Amino acid sequence: MVQKYEELPKDINWHFIGHLQTNKVKYIVPFVDMIHSVDSIKLLSEINKEAKKNNRIIDCLLQVYIASEETKFGLSEAEIIQLLNAFQKSDFEHVKICGLMGMATFTKDKALVRKEFRQLKTIFTEIKSQFFPSQEYFKHLSMGMSSDYLIAIEEGSTLVRIGSDIFGTR
Repeated sequence: MVQKYEELPKDINWHFIGHLQTNKVKYIVPFVDMIHSVDSIKLLSEINKEAKKNNRIIDCLLQVYIASEETKFGLSEAEIIQLLNAFQKSDFEHVKICGLMGMATFTKDKALVRKEFRQLKTIFTEIKSQFFPSQEYFKHLSMGMSSDYLIAIEEGSTLVRIGSDIFGTR
C-alpha cells in the first residue's frame, strides 16, 4: 500500500482493508483515511499513537468475527463491548470509530452468507444504540466482497469491498 501511495495521485482517499499488524501502523497512518480491520484495543491504541504523531484523526471500523472459518479475524460481540468500554475511558483523540466490518464465510451457501450479514447488521444496530446513539459518523457497515456484495447490500451494507471485480484476482 505504501508503494502504491507513492506511485499514485495524492487526492485518493485510502482505505486499509485486511489484517493489520501493530508494527505496520506507522507506515500507513500518514496517508490512510480509514482502517477497516481494527480487531483489538492494542491495535486501536497504536493507531491513535501514530495518528497523534502525524496530527491526524483516522476513521476506523471494528472488525467483527461472523464467519464459520478459523482463518478470519475479528472480535466477538462481547469483545466489541469490552473494547468500546475501554475506548470511552481512555484518551483516544486521534481515532474515530465509524462503524463495523465483517467478512462472511467463503462459501457458495448464500443462505449462510445472508445469515452472517444479517447477524452483523443486528450487532451494528445494537452497538450504535448503546455506544453511538447521537454520533452521525457511526454509520458504516462494511460487509460484502466481490463474490457476495449483492447479498451484503440487501442486508444493509454501506461499504463493499470489490477489488477482485475491479482489479482482478491477485
